[in-house]
Amino acid sequence: MRGLILPTATVYLMPVLVLLSLFLLLRGHNEPGGGFAGGLVAAAAFVLLSVASGVRVAKRALQIDPRSMIGVGLLLMLASGVIAPLFYGEPYLTSHWWTFPLGEYDVSVGTPLLFDIGVYLGVAGTILLIVFSLEEEDA
Repeated sequence: MRGLILPTATVYLMPVLVLLSLFLLLRGHNEPGGGFAGGLVAAAAFVLLSVASGVRVAKRALQIDPRSMIGVGLLLMLASGVIAPLFYGEPYLTSHWWTFPLGEYDVSVGTPLLFDIGVYLGVAGTILLIVFSLEEEDA
């Protein structure tokens, strides 16, 4: 039998942890954080949910297989490090930036952000795959 406090607290902590993980991901270019730290916090949110409510509930809330997260993350890392520089005829891991006007502001998006998103997905997917495998309930 599961308690009442942890599942109730998890309902409020999950959105906060996911938003914190996205903040860490986006902040990581110029400040401490990045894809690795953000991926760990995102994985921690779903690990908390799996401990509080079970693996099935956590997998249903995640809505994507952790193996797919790892694959997409690796593809993003490869695309940002190899494919984008090769497209421009430059060396491996050369950064490229694109600027998009967004109202009054210009938003710069570059290959380092794609690489960080790949790391984020890879780390979160790996942690969740390990934890879900260890917590798997026998049906």
